[in-house]
Amino acid sequence: MCGIVGYAGSQDASKVLLNSLERLEYRGYDSAGVAVLTGSKVSVFKQTGRIENLRQHLQQQKILGSTGIAHTRWATHGEPNQINAHPHVSADQSTAVVHNGIIENYLELQHWLCEQGIQCTTETDTEVIAHLFSWYWNGDGVATLAKVAQRLQGSFAIALVHQEDQEHLYCTRKDSPLVVGIGDGEMYIASDITALLSYTDQFYYMEDYHIAKLDKYGVEFFDQQMQKIALAPTKTDVDIQSAEKEGFDHFMLKEMMEQPDVVKKTIRARISEQRDAVFFEQLHLTELIDHIDSIFITACGTAYHAGMIAKYLFEHLANIPVEVEFASEFRYRKPLVSERTLVVVISQSGETADTLAALREAKRSHARVLAIVNTLGSSIAREADDVIYTWAGPEIAVASTKAYIAQLSVIHLLAVHLASARKTMSRAAVQDYLTELEKIPEKIHSILDQRQAIQQLAKEFAHAGDIFFIGRGFDYHIALEGSLKLKEISYIHSEAYAAGELKHGTIALIEQGTFVVALCTQSELVEKMISNIREVKARGARVLAIGCERTTSIAQAADMTLLLPNTPDALVPILAVVPLQLFAYYCAVERGCDVDKPRNLAKSVTVE
Repeated sequence: MCGIVGYAGSQDASKVLLNSLERLEYRGYDSAGVAVLTGSKVSVFKQTGRIENLRQHLQQQKILGSTGIAHTRWATHGEPNQINAHPHVSADQSTAVVHNGIIENYLELQHWLCEQGIQCTTETDTEVIAHLFSWYWNGDGVATLAKVAQRLQGSFAIALVHQEDQEHLYCTRKDSPLVVGIGDGEMYIASDITALLSYTDQFYYMEDYHIAKLDKYGVEFFDQQMQKIALAPTKTDVDIQSAEKEGFDHFMLKEMMEQPDVVKKTIRARISEQRDAVFFEQLHLTELIDHIDSIFITACGTAYHAGMIAKYLFEHLANIPVEVEFASEFRYRKPLVSERTLVVVISQSGETADTLAALREAKRSHARVLAIVNTLGSSIAREADDVIYTWAGPEIAVASTKAYIAQLSVIHLLAVHLASARKTMSRAAVQDYLTELEKIPEKIHSILDQRQAIQQLAKEFAHAGDIFFIGRGFDYHIALEGSLKLKEISYIHSEAYAAGELKHGTIALIEQGTFVVALCTQSELVEKMISNIREVKARGARVLAIGCERTTSIAQAADMTLLLPNTPDALVPILAVVPLQLFAYYCAVERGCDVDKPRNLAKSVTVE
C-alpha cells in the first residue's frame, strides 16, 4: 500500500515528512514526493526510486515551510515515473494532493473536467482529485473537500493543501486507513501510525467520510454534512523500538526471532491458571455458540493459509462444519451465510480491501463476524461484531512471519474455546492441549537455534529454477505458506501440492535435479509421505524432508532432513512453518534479494 504523511507545526516540514516517509518504506514503493506550503504557493518535489533520491534532491533546494504532505507510491494507474508520482497538482498549481486507493470513476471525472477546459496530464486516477478541489475551491477547505468526496467512487485516503490557506491541511478517507497524530504545538496525519511513532503516541482514528482540518494548534473533525464531530484520541502502546532493526540485517530476521515472545504474549493472558479454559477480551460469543451451525473463514494470502489450518482445528475439535474462501472470491460468490453462521475474517493489517469487503458482505447477510487482526483501531477491527487481537506488534517486513504465528496461536485458543463451550472437549483434554500449547515458544526457540544449519540447506536450493513443497493434512497447508514465503522474497518459482495428488498430474513436473521440500510432521501420515518421497526421488528429485524427532525413518528416504521437537500433530503447524520461513529468508539472502521490500509487493493491500 502507498504511504501518506502530513505535518502542520513549526518545524521544517520537509524534514519531518521525509523522516516519517522512511518509516513507511517497508510497505513498498517506486516513487516519493512532498508538497510544502511556502508562503504564497505550494512547492512540489518528487523523484522516482528510493526516498534517499528525494532527500538528495531536496538538499539542493531551499524550502521554507512548516505545513505539507508527502507520499510513497506503488504504481497502479500509470507506470512508475516522475510525472505519475504523488503529490499531484491542479492545473492552476493551487492544490496539491496525495492519495491512497483507487478512484473507480476517474475516467468519467476526466471527461467532465475536459468539458470544463481542464486537461489531465498524467496516467493516474489521483490527478482528478486535485483538479476537482481547485474547481470547487471557495476558501472553505472542509466544504470544498466534502463536495469532492461526494463525486468520488472507490476507495481513498486523501490529504491536500491549497496555496490560499498556508496554515491548514485537509484530509478524508473511505475504505483506506488514515490517522491523525497529536503533538505539542504540531499535528500529523499518516496512513499508518508507524510513520509517526518518533513524534507521538496519541492518535485519532478517522472513520469513512470524516473530514479533518489541521493546523499546528489542533484538529477539527466534520461529518459528511460538515457538522463538527468529537472523536476521542487513543494512546498506542507500540513504541519506536519495535519499528527498528535493533542490529539485525533485516526486519524479517528480527521478526522471526521475536516469534517465541509473540506466541507467549498472545496466549499467556488468555489461558486460565488451571489451564482448563480460554478467555478472550472483547469476545461475546458465549450466548451464540449453541446457535451457530457453521463457520465461514475468509482471508487473503498468508492469513488465508492460517484460515485453512483453522478449518481443520474447528472441525476436529469443535465439530463445526467450516468453509474457507479467499476474500476476493467471497465477496462475489454470494456465499450461503446467515444469522446462524459465524464468519471469521483474518487480517494482519485490518485494512485489507478484499477482506474488509467480505466482512461487509457477511454483515449484509446478517452473519455474526469475528475478526482476528493485529492492528488496534483498524477498519476491520472497528466494523466486526467481535475482535481478537493477535498482539504481534508492528510487522515491518512485507513477508509476514510473526503475524502469521500469532494468528495460528489465536486460532488454537479459539478452537479450544469453541470446543469447550460445545462440550466436544473434556476438561482433561483441554488441560492437556493448553499445556502443550504453552510449550510452543521454547520449541520455536530450539528451531531458531538451528538457523545456521537451515542457512546451509538454503545454499543448496537457492539457485534452483523450481522448488516444490509437498505434504498431507496440516502439512499441505504449511507447504502452501512455505511456498508463498519462498517465491515472494526470493523470486524462485515454487508450488505446493497435496502429496496424495502427485500421481494425478503433478509428478509430470519432476525431473532430474528438481528440488522438493517434503513435510512429514503428521504421525499418522509419515509412511504415506515416505512413499511420496520415494516416488519423486525415483524421478531424479533431491528431497529435503522436515519431520519431528520421532520420525527418524524419513532420513533413510530423503537426501537431507531437518527434525523438529516432538509435538502433538495438531500443534505442529506452529513449529513447522518456522524452518520454512528461515529457509525462504536465507534463499533470498543468498540470491541478493531485497528481503524486507520484495518487488511488486506491498505490506497492506488496500485496493483490489
